[in-house]
Amino acid sequence: MLAILNKFKRFSQYKSDILSGLTVSLALVPEAVAFALVAGVGPLVGLYAAFLVGLITSAIGGRPGMISGATGALAVVMVSLVAQHGVQYLFATVVVMGILQILAGILRLGKFIRLVPHSVMLGFVNGLAIVIFLAQLEQFKTIGMDGAKVWLSGEPLYLMLGLVVLTMAIIVLLPRLTKAVPSSLAAIIGVSLLVIGFNLDTLAVGDVASIAGSLPSFALPEVPVSWETVTIIFPYAVILAAIGLIESLLTISVIDEMTDTVGQNNRECVAQGLANTVTGCFGGMGGCAMIGQSMINVNSGGRGRLSGLVAAVMLLVFILFASSLIERIPLAALTGVMFMVVIGTFEWSSFRILRKIPKTDAFVLILVSVVTVWTDLAIGVIVGVIVSALAFAWSHAKHIRVDTLFNEEGSKVYELHGPLFFGSVSHFMALFDPKSDPEDVIVDFRYSRVCDHSGLEAIDTLAERYVKAGKKLHLRHLTDECRFLLSRAQGLVEVNVLEDPGYHLASDKLG
Repeated sequence: MLAILNKFKRFSQYKSDILSGLTVSLALVPEAVAFALVAGVGPLVGLYAAFLVGLITSAIGGRPGMISGATGALAVVMVSLVAQHGVQYLFATVVVMGILQILAGILRLGKFIRLVPHSVMLGFVNGLAIVIFLAQLEQFKTIGMDGAKVWLSGEPLYLMLGLVVLTMAIIVLLPRLTKAVPSSLAAIIGVSLLVIGFNLDTLAVGDVASIAGSLPSFALPEVPVSWETVTIIFPYAVILAAIGLIESLLTISVIDEMTDTVGQNNRECVAQGLANTVTGCFGGMGGCAMIGQSMINVNSGGRGRLSGLVAAVMLLVFILFASSLIERIPLAALTGVMFMVVIGTFEWSSFRILRKIPKTDAFVLILVSVVTVWTDLAIGVIVGVIVSALAFAWSHAKHIRVDTLFNEEGSKVYELHGPLFFGSVSHFMALFDPKSDPEDVIVDFRYSRVCDHSGLEAIDTLAERYVKAGKKLHLRHLTDECRFLLSRAQGLVEVNVLEDPGYHLASDKLG
């Protein structure tokens, strides 16, 4: 009986993965085309990237259920490269980008995503939700008489809004009736049949670009092998690799939280790198994790690798055999799906907690959201981490203090409390007065910790001041590492094997 139940569960999950993968593949088409146009390349360059990156990362990546493909964060960086040097330089850059990402995985750099504070994560998802929302507003524009894009008005606008609202209503209400079919897939099919059946005049995928094509073919990027080529592509490759990994690893964290599972960051780095290396050799623009499509997949029941594989394979099927059908899907249906993604992605609880969390965290949350919208995701996250680190250092710089007392021998004892690091060095030095202190002084580090080389330099400087004042200084309870690294104060350190602490400096490779 248990075996039958397990088989039924597996079958049910396979069914969910297949249907959710089909839903994602339909939503991938306009996104891949749009990002390709943003980068200044042909639609098939974006579609090939979505197929290859999605296929490889789904097969060997570190986060089953996560969808990868061409993204806007990468496209906005690529546009200047393509404009100045052409698409072949882009393909070469994507190959180098992939190699850098593979190295990041091998060197296990994925663990550094743990340094991203929760406030930065909230700002990241909120900013990304706003970016997705703003991107969908482009669907409410059409080509005007002068060739420029203008906002829809009148009947076309009302029809577009009505279809978007209908799509969203189906997604919300259908699960109350049945969960046999992903509501997003049912909404896309239902609205498409309505538009085609009643011959409604509204924008469709085919109005943006044709997606018909052939199988991607292998070809090494046609760029000259020279130092000049390296100087052109390498800076772009570094930026793209960083943006791709940051967005992918943060998306892993979001999905981990949604599904109560744990992804493998370093494995995902290698998979993303291999996918981009291959994609650059097959005429694709490269890519990374797509949080919007990943949210569609997870919310539609996709949990396993099969969902991503189905999405990638079906995308290729659309390109080869079903382009005429897919091009008839109304953009309103896909826009409605993405609006639901926006609603599901945005952390609405952040409004409620803004007054409850520390002001610095609230500031970082808002700052990351704004920077993400105005620049890109990677810059937003990097700015958030830097501001959070500076705020942490500033707050902890004031935590260092001393308790002073005199022992039985008449020596003045400074019992230091709190971390000694670059932020607290100035306050640390102000705690002592070599000129007014007695002849014999003891500085006890039992309740303190020397965190970096700035702290060591401060100890050395303090020792030098007491020596110049003609006073005897004793430094107690420092680690072996501290004693070894001190240059001027080594002879003043008292060694107590049983009581001295044994930590390492944060800047030391052993730490």
